Parts: sequence; C-alpha cells; structure tokens
Amino acid sequence: MPDARYEHLKTTWKPKSQIQAVLTVTDIAGLVKGASEGKGLGNEFLSNIQAVDAIYHVTRGFLDADVEHVEGSIDPSRDFDIIKTELILKDIANMEGRVSDLEKKVRQNGKDKINKDNLDIAKKALTMLQEGKEIRFGDWKEKDIPYLNTQQLLTAKPVVYLINVSEKAYVEQKSKFFKEVKTWVDAHAPGDAVIPFSVTYEQKLLAMTEDERKAHIATTKAPSRLDRIITSGYKALGLIQFFTTGVDEVRSWTIRRGTKAPGAGGVIHSDFEKGFVCAEIYNYDDFKEFGSEQGAKAAGRSRTCGKEYLMRDGDIVFFKTGKR
Repeated sequence: MPDARYEHLKTTWKPKSQIQAVLTVTDIAGLVKGASEGKGLGNEFLSNIQAVDAIYHVTRGFLDADVEHVEGSIDPSRDFDIIKTELILKDIANMEGRVSDLEKKVRQNGKDKINKDNLDIAKKALTMLQEGKEIRFGDWKEKDIPYLNTQQLLTAKPVVYLINVSEKAYVEQKSKFFKEVKTWVDAHAPGDAVIPFSVTYEQKLLAMTEDERKAHIATTKAPSRLDRIITSGYKALGLIQFFTTGVDEVRSWTIRRGTKAPGAGGVIHSDFEKGFVCAEIYNYDDFKEFGSEQGAKAAGRSRTCGKEYLMRDGDIVFFKTGKR
C-alpha cells in the first residue's frame, strides 16, 4: 500500500509521472520449535531469514476451530518466545563455530591483532546469546560493528511484532492477546513496535473501491493498519522518505536517517551531491497543515538549507546545484 503522504501529494500535483518508494517484504513460512535443529522447514527458514535486513514477526491471535495451530493452542506470546529461542539457538551454533575458528587462528599467529579483536567480540556475542539475549540489544562499541555485520546474525536484525487477530477483535479493539503480547514485548524487546491487525479486515478493504473503503472505515472507525506496518518497517531499518514534487513528477525517495541534504541529493543523481549549493525544504506536515506549497511558504515554514542540514522524514525538497 502506498504511503498516504505520497498519495496526497500525487493527488495535489496530478503529475505526468508518479514514483513511490518501495519496501520489499518477503513472505517466509513460519518456524516451529526445533527449527534450529532442522525440524519443520528448519534450515531453509533460517537461511532465508539471513538474507533480509529486518524482520516482521507475525503471529496468530485469533480462534478458529477449522485452522489448526501446530502447538495445539493459540498463544501469541508463546509463539514469539519460540521464535526468539530458535533464532538465538541458531546464532549460538554459528558463533560457536566462529569462536573455534578464531581461537585456532590466534594460536597459530598470536601477533595478529585483527583476529584477537574479532575473537573478543565473538566471545562476547556468544556469551550474550548463551544468556538468552539478542545481539541487537548488546552494549556494542563502534569498532565491534563491522565484524558483527559480517556474521549475518539473526538476532542482530531489527524487529516489528505483528499480531493477526480476527476482524471482530480488530474493529472492536478487544482481544485478550493485546495486553499479553505487549507485556511480552516490553519484557523481551523493549522499544520494539507491536501492531495488532487483521488480515481478514485488510483483505476486505483492498477489495473495495476507494470511496467504498472510506465509507466502510468511517462506519467501523477502524483504519487500515498497512500504512503503519510499512512505516514501522522503514523505522526499524533506520530509513526515512523525502519527496520531490512538480507537475512533471511526484516521487518518493528513501534514505538512511541521519543523511544530510547533499547526500539526499546524491540519491537522485551524483551531480546533485557534488554540485550541491543549497536546498529549499518544507515538510509534508506543513504542507498538510496549510493546504498547499504556497500556504506552507506563506507561513514561513519553507527554508533554505545548507550542507549540514539533516533530512527529516517527510521533507519536500528542491535542490539547487552549481557548476563543479
């Protein structure tokens, strides 16, 4: 589903060309207890998940006698616990191998500082995992990160927790699982997003026309959660979006949080970064509040920004460049 901000901008400018940002989501079948030892899809699941940058953990929070649960009962918190445990166990197995290999290398050449440092990092990671802690919650120094990044550890990946509930539970916002899952996440993954949603409800909305969808949401007072799910995925990855607009094209661009204005220009074209002079910027929130680009500018919300400007999510930008 497109970003709602992009849809609003596109409707306003009615451009000849429209290019929205894309978040690629790969559906990987769920794992079962013992996956780290090869049970169920086991190694196939774990190798697939190594290739992604972040994880949406989706678990079941609805009752249906016709849809059997592999564990025999519905308990999202237990399912999240199984997932966490299996990922940790797989990381333990990998890090045990890394520690063993590095110890051999250090014994063979005790003067190799790189292997010594990497061994210290690997041992720290292994100890954490053996204590049941995920790598992403470790107290790591900046110098540790390059080595950890080479290991493709499953518990180093950012996570968004999704609980798929019945349509009725979602519309009424009443489910015994909501509080249980929030309590589990607060205890095991503090700060991570928890989003209840209903696949059944979302499918129903997607099958409607835009007018039908708006009318249905107005009646149920239950908006789609897809936009929030996508936004949470971007946030987990440390990504933000900025926009370029006009009658020729409205386009959404993706950058890392913390990117400065010239770097953002470089995403469009290398010349925008190399020849960067300044950028005229106002934010989508101002555009929405004042109703138009002219309204935002009249309210003094548009500003000329230099090379040190840190881009904000939702910035609408016009880059100015000079000769290189």
